[in-house]
Amino acid sequence: MIFLELGQRPEEPGPPISGSASYEPDVATRLGKDAARIVARYPQARSALLPLLHLVQSEDGCLTPAGIAFCANQLGLTDAEVAAVATFYSMYRRTPTGDYLVGVCTNTLCAVMGGDEILDALQDHLGVHAGQTTDDGRVTLEHIECNAACDYAPVVMVNWEFFDNQTPVSARELVDELRAGRSVTPTRGAPLCTFRETARTLAGLSDPGAVADSVATGEATLAGLRVARANGMSAPDPDTPNDAATQPDPQLTEAADSTRDEPAPAPEAAAPPPVNGSAP
Repeated sequence: MIFLELGQRPEEPGPPISGSASYEPDVATRLGKDAARIVARYPQARSALLPLLHLVQSEDGCLTPAGIAFCANQLGLTDAEVAAVATFYSMYRRTPTGDYLVGVCTNTLCAVMGGDEILDALQDHLGVHAGQTTDDGRVTLEHIECNAACDYAPVVMVNWEFFDNQTPVSARELVDELRAGRSVTPTRGAPLCTFRETARTLAGLSDPGAVADSVATGEATLAGLRVARANGMSAPDPDTPNDAATQPDPQLTEAADSTRDEPAPAPEAAAPPPVNGSAP
């Protein structure tokens, strides 16, 4: 029997935002120039709040009272309004973050495929719990919710770039490479950079040449599309009237009716093998 504990882990509370209350004048001036570029992209200034939060996170490595106040002043909002938005989204960090934010997905499918085992292995290997940073400041470990990469489970993300089909061994090797300062390449997506550089990219201020021009779609993602094409399946014609598009297929209806009252199949006799030789 496998027991899966879902939901937020108790060792990952959401701490209050803390740190410096204001920026030094030279820092505020530099950030102000970046903020002006960001705000100018939006018809209403307050629409720039999310990228501005990434901007101050690129400065501090997390949200601070100084960053909250800076965003509020730039947009004519109160600190409370900015903090309410900032604390809603998990990509805005409330504690200092290392160069590499290593997130292990432990949501349903990744958990079934070994995500919890990977997280436990990294906590033991790095000597930190989820939500903490290694002593050298290189790696912050966290447990994350689904990142829509279930076809590559279990998934580890580093600064929100994908490392697919991981194992405890490969995940340990990955963090060792990061801590040693060696280059690692995500399975797909943009080249890996530091957490603060990533935050600047999310603010819309990165060098366009540093971001991948295109991202190849993986084989696992395309499998369903190929099956659909092989069987002549397609989405409804958008020009088809709604009532016609939603009419049930007579063959599917007949098949469903014929099995409606049948009992559910019994469990299979062969159980999956235990993990690491543990008792089922």
